[in-house]
Amino acid sequence: MDQGLKGRNETARARADRNFVELLQGARVAVTGVQVLFAFLLTVPFSPGFERLGEGDRRLFYVALVSAALASICYIAPATQHRVLFRQGLKETLVRRSNRYGIAGALALAVSMTAATMLVVDFLFHSAIGMVTAGIVALVAAWAWFGQPALDRNRLPEDGGGADDPS
Repeated sequence: MDQGLKGRNETARARADRNFVELLQGARVAVTGVQVLFAFLLTVPFSPGFERLGEGDRRLFYVALVSAALASICYIAPATQHRVLFRQGLKETLVRRSNRYGIAGALALAVSMTAATMLVVDFLFHSAIGMVTAGIVALVAAWAWFGQPALDRNRLPEDGGGADDPS
């Protein structure tokens, strides 16, 4: 057995299995929010007030809708690929790929949430407050989802510290 980092005593295969399960658990949390947002956005054009949106707001809606669709695709991809690649001996490849899909899904989700927030606030107030609010949403998502973890990665020892742990 390989001596895992941080005192874990597991084989590379067991580590890949554990990492994949952890990635799926994280995606499960995010996909619910993405699907609710996406479903809401799919109904908006059929609402009575939608025709009052100007060209700029319609473009913003388009960005929110398409990025929510992309986020949904990214978060669902690991489970679907696992089914397609079942018993093919590619779990480590699937873990690395799923991690990239999770990051791409988070980026798309941040774009969708920011665009949807700006659209709604602009619709309510017809002012620059929509841009300011959307900017704050984007900054908080960027910090919480990417900035803070990037700082933690930079603090790891040169040997990779916890390289076996995807989180």
